[in-house]
Amino acid sequence: MTRRIVLLIALLVPLATPAQSLDSLLSMKDPFTGLMQSQLGVTENQAAGGIGSMLILAQEKLIKGDFDMVAQAVPGANKYMAQAKSLGAVTGPVKDMKGLQAAFGRLAMSPEMQSKFMPAVTNYIGKAGGPTVQKLLAGVFK
Repeated sequence: MTRRIVLLIALLVPLATPAQSLDSLLSMKDPFTGLMQSQLGVTENQAAGGIGSMLILAQEKLIKGDFDMVAQAVPGANKYMAQAKSLGAVTGPVKDMKGLQAAFGRLAMSPEMQSKFMPAVTNYIGKAGGPTVQKLLAGVFK
């Protein structure tokens, strides 16, 4: 399953980033963070911590069943949330968009990068989870 995802990304990402080599795409351990790295130029820790921070805010804002649908669309969702905490991005409840921006700041993401990162992650998760998940996320990250 993971190999299929990596191969799919290896086929799709070069269309968006022609300079990206196939070898570097195939060496990625995590397709989601790898995609964010190649599309946005963030580090692996920024990608993983940022995704985790967004998932933590979604978990805080959504009822359990709704968050479970979001988490199912993100393989390793718990891993991302744990990484956000271990990297120091999330040090307590995120609560709102201001708290999410602070978490991104602790990952050394500029406001400009944040404005690109949030929609990229939301779109990825929304596409993976379908229209219901997309709508749930739109309510959290507004």
